[in-house]
Amino acid sequence: MPRSVSRLVPKVPAVPGAGRRQQFSASTKRTLLDVAEGLFTEHGYAATSLDAVVAGAEVTKGALYHHFNGKAALFEAVFERVEQDATRSISQALKGRKDPWEKAQAGLRQFLEVVQEPRYRRIVIQDGPAVLGYERYREQEERSTFGTVVEIVRAVAGVGEWDLDEEMLHTFARIFFGAMSAAGASVATAAEPDVAAWRVEAAIGFIISGFQAMADAEVVPPWLAEDD
Repeated sequence: MPRSVSRLVPKVPAVPGAGRRQQFSASTKRTLLDVAEGLFTEHGYAATSLDAVVAGAEVTKGALYHHFNGKAALFEAVFERVEQDATRSISQALKGRKDPWEKAQAGLRQFLEVVQEPRYRRIVIQDGPAVLGYERYREQEERSTFGTVVEIVRAVAGVGEWDLDEEMLHTFARIFFGAMSAAGASVATAAEPDVAAWRVEAAIGFIISGFQAMADAEVVPPWLAEDD
């Protein structure tokens, strides 16, 4: 901009403390989520009050309502964070693994570790469906861990050189995702979660080994053979 023109453009004064206020607001939100996660994990959704949350976070009710419009919204935000952490944990377990069968087993093993965590058991498995409702619950799950399941199924299908279209790929992924979700719930609510996790890993591992045997034998699935 020419100097003569720049003199005519008024300077917008900086708002003192604007950045600091944003940082404080973000810090307050994180604190509320941290406190709420701890309370929801220990006491469950029904037995956790907003009064307990604001007391633990040392903020006012107004500060809470600035970020969340109520207890259900606060729970959903905590739920999303727990699911996102779970997805990152499983993705990290898959990182760097080239063999698709090892990748599938590693993903399964890490998932079974995650569902045994107290916060996941209480917030996602036990309270999630009732608080969010079935449709919203499934939507949240699919938004997080479903993508990882699709990645694993795509890798396994590639080894078998099975030319699955996207619809069939997602059909397989939804079947496995549903099985994993049900298995996770059974592990999370079991009297002996570690024993239940071992049984699930053995059962799904057996199914995976069946797919591996089919791939090694170059077996063509019936619906693909019909297309030929």
